[in-house]
Amino acid sequence: MIASELDNPFWSSLCSRHRSLAQCVGDAARYPAPYAPFLGVANVQADVAEAIAALLAPSETVYLLGVAPKLPDGWVLEAHGELAQMVCTAAIPPVDGPPVIELSELHRADVLALTALVYPHYFRPSTMELGRYFGIYQDGRLAAMIGERLGMDACQEISAVCTHPDFLGRGYARRLLAQLSNDNLDRGRLPFLHVSPQNRRAKRLYEQLGYRLRRDIGFWSLGWAASGAAAP
Repeated sequence: MIASELDNPFWSSLCSRHRSLAQCVGDAARYPAPYAPFLGVANVQADVAEAIAALLAPSETVYLLGVAPKLPDGWVLEAHGELAQMVCTAAIPPVDGPPVIELSELHRADVLALTALVYPHYFRPSTMELGRYFGIYQDGRLAAMIGERLGMDACQEISAVCTHPDFLGRGYARRLLAQLSNDNLDRGRLPFLHVSPQNRRAKRLYEQLGYRLRRDIGFWSLGWAASGAAAP
């Protein structure tokens, strides 16, 4: 079951951990725009043209991962290559460093400022409500953060692994990733994440900590043809 869930992660998350948030029409479901610009469909054979038309605003672009349907004229479905989907099956040795705190509403402005700087495309004002987020503060500033986004009963996506440019090279991302990955393993959840093959530095870090490639997974943007939708 884990394999099929991870092969269609947006749909799987919207049908399980985030069912209460899902906006669903037939065999299509999406996150509300303030949470994430993600849409999932049940399978490649699903006839979802009418459903997607009901779910998308005329000028809106959403993203699909793993499964993309066939659509009639009037839509732009643009492939953006594949992402590396990686999983961690064994505990990571703890990494020493400064205190890690759980981020809350009190830290939202700092989180949005950091993600706008180094992780700008997919983080939205309410993304923090999809899971737990953690950070490291230094000199009164949010130096690095990590969080949980997509989720199923047995799997947890690790997301928003980012470090402010002023604090690179201090091992903060390594410390955060080890701590959150191990916490999910202890809870019986398989940690997984997605990374662009072009982001060699991040992919190398994940590999060094024990994450392994599960598969390369397709990634698309979708919008009305009139909107001129394109990936950021």
